[in-house]
Amino acid sequence: MKYIDEYRDAEIVRKLSSELHHTVSRNWTIMEICGGQTHSIMRYRIEEFLPAGINLVHGPGCPVCVTPLEIIDKAIYLAKELNVILVSFGDMLRVPGTESDLLGVKAAGADVRMVYSPLDALKIAEDNPGREVVFLAIGFETTAPANALSVKEARRRQVKNYSILNSHVLVPPAMQAILSAPDSRIEAFLAAGHVCTIMGYEEYIPLAQEYSVPIVITGFEPVDILQGILEAVRQLEAGKAEVVNAYGRVVRKEGNKHARDLLGEVFKVSDQNWRGIGVIPKSGLVLADNYREFDASERFDLSGVNTRESNICIAGQILQGHAKPGDCPAFGTGCTPEHPLGAPMVSSEGSCSAYYRFSRKTGY
Repeated sequence: MKYIDEYRDAEIVRKLSSELHHTVSRNWTIMEICGGQTHSIMRYRIEEFLPAGINLVHGPGCPVCVTPLEIIDKAIYLAKELNVILVSFGDMLRVPGTESDLLGVKAAGADVRMVYSPLDALKIAEDNPGREVVFLAIGFETTAPANALSVKEARRRQVKNYSILNSHVLVPPAMQAILSAPDSRIEAFLAAGHVCTIMGYEEYIPLAQEYSVPIVITGFEPVDILQGILEAVRQLEAGKAEVVNAYGRVVRKEGNKHARDLLGEVFKVSDQNWRGIGVIPKSGLVLADNYREFDASERFDLSGVNTRESNICIAGQILQGHAKPGDCPAFGTGCTPEHPLGAPMVSSEGSCSAYYRFSRKTGY
């Protein structure tokens, strides 16, 4: 299949691996931002093709994983106590809240529905005019345009019983927060290809310059990832720090103008709480003032929500690259996909689920 098979070519992989081994002269630590990249690294055993000096650590680019616990608890409260129709993507149903998850309250009788598009949630609202319908709208810049479109369409269609419980986060401020930490050991980034498809990569240029870190935009196939690592290593070895687009078949510097314009109309930038990390300034999107009527947090009284974090889960350390899943004493024992302590074990982009699925014996 074009644009797939050639990026899984074993001969190309071997050549890239050989070039990496001849290029590396010292140890380097590289963070891949996107959880999809983490899963590809684990699935295809990319680290087996790398020189011993290359250390890959995993970043906060899993939208499910960084959604604040408070948002999950609010969604559960809406469905269980306020009797709304709570609509969500499937990967959010098993994310643990303080006491339960959405699948649990659904099993207990709450009206929780899974959809594949926020426009499906809007259709549910149209079909149920006597019920309040809330869509759990989470994610990075990749999913935000579709969620923004559902809000804009709700206004155009005059659907008054539709709102979103919003938790959208932005990648560049998270990267800056990681680099600004006193104990940061990240020397280069593999940037998230899907996010850059929407937003472009102009925002990354000041980051690369200020912190002297190479940033390479990559895809998700083995050749993509190895090419990205090789480009990052070349820059590190040469003392350079530039933004390179190694995903040119999809990403353009300016991104997707229509999607960016839609985001600018429906949302505005705000400070945002990241699960396990804390508040990162100007790292989130909230509904713009003229769309606040569709904000579920303002439409409903959610003061009865009480949140309590697990004192065992080390997801925050993993999401910041300070630890790997195998460092967690609960990994694979007290925390499994069937009984998760944190979102990284549940999400299809979570690093803990990748480690559990592809290397269960050791966690590495």
